[in-house]
Amino acid sequence: MLRIAIQAKGRLFEETMNMFAESSIKIEPSKRTLLVPAKNFPIEVLFLRDDDIPQVVASGIADVGVVGENEYVERRQKANIVKRLDFSKCRLSLAIPKAENYEGVRWFEGKRIATSYPSILRDFLKKNNVHADIYEITGSVEISPAIGVADCIFDIVSSGSTLVSNNLKEVEVVMNSEALLIGHKGLSKEKQNILDELLFRFESYKNAEGKKYIILNIPNDKIAEACQLLPGMKSPTITPLFDKGWSSMQSVIEEESFWDKISQLKAIGAEGILVLPIEKMIL
Repeated sequence: MLRIAIQAKGRLFEETMNMFAESSIKIEPSKRTLLVPAKNFPIEVLFLRDDDIPQVVASGIADVGVVGENEYVERRQKANIVKRLDFSKCRLSLAIPKAENYEGVRWFEGKRIATSYPSILRDFLKKNNVHADIYEITGSVEISPAIGVADCIFDIVSSGSTLVSNNLKEVEVVMNSEALLIGHKGLSKEKQNILDELLFRFESYKNAEGKKYIILNIPNDKIAEACQLLPGMKSPTITPLFDKGWSSMQSVIEEESFWDKISQLKAIGAEGILVLPIEKMIL
């Protein structure tokens, strides 16, 4: 049994649970239970605060954990980065009141900065030879300048709407962050095998994101052109039709270029175009 620690609620919880669901792993979290076994896969999920996860994994209480990169770097625990999960992306930034004129990092000299990430901020200030007072606070960091607690803040920024609503502006991005899968350094062979299977499922789900399966009919003399437009994972599947001079073509298309490709395919004579969602993709 592999024990995996995840955030009990908040920014990472929903996307992590969705990742399990898309990987066909059934977990039913309960408000009364912190440790929940999966129904159809040899893992158990430990629900914790995000900032507790690095230490819990480093100490071996949990074998692996899903945690924000910001918390992983801040806590400085000895756990391995197993995989970058490519979701819950944000950044850690310095923000100041909108009315202030900002010309560079020297603005922070002698200022009081409110933050939940003192270690990362301290490193940044040291690197830039800036001397400032760090005021450590948990939660609602963005209101600190308005109530006179600090001159500015260092905090997580996603869309930036929270800064705008608190009359702040982002002036320095210190680091980018995303969800990480971190692991204890001493996993047994049995647990490593379970982790490998888990990673295989995650990868199959992520491979399918942003892609569609396309089936179309194409004149035989246009197959080469169509293959240039739809190269597929290796190459398209071509099947002759009963009608002479025509073939069926099957391939994978990136969703972001979908409509441009469809227009180009129609222009060279493609017909009967069928587009299907892809649930999993195993490479």
